[in-house]
Amino acid sequence: MPRLKFQTLTEQMFYILLCLKEECCGIDIMDKVSQMTDGRVKVGSGTLYNLLEQFLSAGMIAETKAEGRRRSYVLTDKGREVLETEYQRLRQQTEDYKRLFLCEEKACEEKACEKNACEEASPVLGRLCPAL
Repeated sequence: MPRLKFQTLTEQMFYILLCLKEECCGIDIMDKVSQMTDGRVKVGSGTLYNLLEQFLSAGMIAETKAEGRRRSYVLTDKGREVLETEYQRLRQQTEDYKRLFLCEEKACEEKACEKNACEEASPVLGRLCPAL
């Protein structure tokens, strides 16, 4: 079954929409994404303008002004909903990770487990186990 468009967002999609909480033009979006992520996420101009067109078509953003080739956009209510849904999805993933690894770590500490038991449970946990 094909994946529904915008059911989940890529990092670039997420940060572009996040930038559009306030009115921005394309070049400002590229700069803001880089600043927000300390350079970890980069958005090329081709990707940016392709996504902006898709977001416009989907009603997730609105064009606010056009001055020559420079166009500005802002997030719509639908865009905010998509962004909130993605935030909640990412948050749930983080909670799942914490629940799995922190529970294992707690069990490891309580049982004062041996090195092999921790390493078998999880390579990450093996490094965290206080018994090691």
